[in-house]
Amino acid sequence: MISILILVFIICLLLRFPIAFSLGLACLAYVLAKGVPLIILPMKLYSGIDVFVLLSIPGFILAGNLMNRGGLTEKIISFCNHLLGHIRGGLALANVGASMLFAGISGTAVSDTASIGAIMIPAMKKEGYDAGFSCAITASSSTVGPIIPPSVPMIIAATLSGLSVGRLFLAGAIPGFMLGAGLMVIAYYISRKKNYPKHDRSSLKQIGKGFIDTFWSLLMTFIILFGIIGGIFTPTEASIIAVFYALIIGVFVYKKLNFKNIQVIVLESMKTSASLMVLVGFANLFGWILITEQLPQMISNEILNFSDNKYMVLLLINLLLIFVGTFMETIAALLILFPILMKVAVAVSVDPVHFAVIAVLNLMIGLTTPPVGVCLFVSSSIGKIGIGDVSKASLPFLAVSLLVLAAVTLFPSLSLFLPGLFMD
Repeated sequence: MISILILVFIICLLLRFPIAFSLGLACLAYVLAKGVPLIILPMKLYSGIDVFVLLSIPGFILAGNLMNRGGLTEKIISFCNHLLGHIRGGLALANVGASMLFAGISGTAVSDTASIGAIMIPAMKKEGYDAGFSCAITASSSTVGPIIPPSVPMIIAATLSGLSVGRLFLAGAIPGFMLGAGLMVIAYYISRKKNYPKHDRSSLKQIGKGFIDTFWSLLMTFIILFGIIGGIFTPTEASIIAVFYALIIGVFVYKKLNFKNIQVIVLESMKTSASLMVLVGFANLFGWILITEQLPQMISNEILNFSDNKYMVLLLINLLLIFVGTFMETIAALLILFPILMKVAVAVSVDPVHFAVIAVLNLMIGLTTPPVGVCLFVSSSIGKIGIGDVSKASLPFLAVSLLVLAAVTLFPSLSLFLPGLFMD
C-alpha cells in the first residue's frame, strides 16, 4: 500500500500540483485503497496544526511583511551601501549584508530573494555587474535568512522534535554568520577579478544615519530572540509582540503604513499562513501513514546497516537533504524527512540541536542548487536572464555554502556553543 502513496505523490509533483495538494491526494489514495475510515483524514490533519508553537508562524509572517512594506528593505540596503560601498564590489557585499540584516524580519529564503532582489539586482546591473552574478549572489545570500534567527524552518524543526525554539535560534546564529561571511569573501574575490565598481567612502554622518534608520529592525530581532531565550515570553507571544512592534514602527517611525496598505498586508499574510498550515496538516497525515507502514524504521535500519559510522551517516543524510531541497519546498521537506532522519542521527550519537541546524542548512543550500533551485528561478525572473546563466554564476557561492555545511557537520560546537552558553 505504501507504493500507492509514493506513486500518487510523485505523479502529482510531476503534474506540478502544489506540494500540499500532492500530499493530500496521495493520502486520500492510500486511505481509499487501504479501506481506512475517512474520518481519519480531518482528525490527523487537524492534529498536525493543533500545536501551540505553530501559532507563532502567522505572527512572524505578518510582522515581516509589515516591516518590509513599511520601507525597511530600502533602509537596510542603504545602510549596507554606506558601510560597504567603498570596497571593490561593494554593492555585492551590501547585497549579502542586507540579507543578513533582513533575516531578522523575514526568516524565509524566497521572500528574501524577492524583496532584496527587486531592488538590488536592477541596481547592480545598472552599475555594470554581470546579470548572472547579480542574480546568483542575491539567491545565494537569501539562504542566510532562515538560519540566522528568527527562522520559520527552525520553528518547524522545534515543533517536530520537541526541542526548544530559543535553543535552535541560538544554534543557527554562528553557522548563519559563517555562511554570510563566506559569501562575502567569494563575492569580493570575483569583484576584484572582474573589476566591478566601488563608490566613494561614506561619511560617518551618513553611516550613523543609516544605522539609526535600521536600528528599529535590529531592535525587533533583539527583543524576539532574547525575550524567548530569557523566558520572558513564548515564541507565540513573541510573534504577537513583533506584529504590534512592526505596526508602531511602520506607522509612526517610517510612516509608510496606513489603513489601506495594512489591509492588503494582512490579507497577503493570511494567504501565506493558511497555505503553510494546510501544508503542515497534510504533511502530518502523510507522516502518520509512513509511521503506520513502518517506513521510517525501514529507512533507519537500511542506513545503519550500510554504516554505523557517525560521519558516514551524516554524509549520506547531507546528500539526501541537498537533493530533496533542490526539488521540494523547504517546509514540506522538513515535515516529511526531519523526524525520520533525526532518529537515524540520534542513533549514531548526533546531538538533536546540531542535527536540526544541519538539516535546515542543507535544505537552504538546496534552494540554490542547479538546475531547479527555487531561489535561482526567482532571481532569474527578476534579472530577466536564463536560469542556465544564473546556475553557472552560482557555482562558486554553492561551493562556499558546501564548505560551511561541511564545517558545521564536522564541528558540532559551531552549533552548540551559544545554546550551551546562554541556556545551560
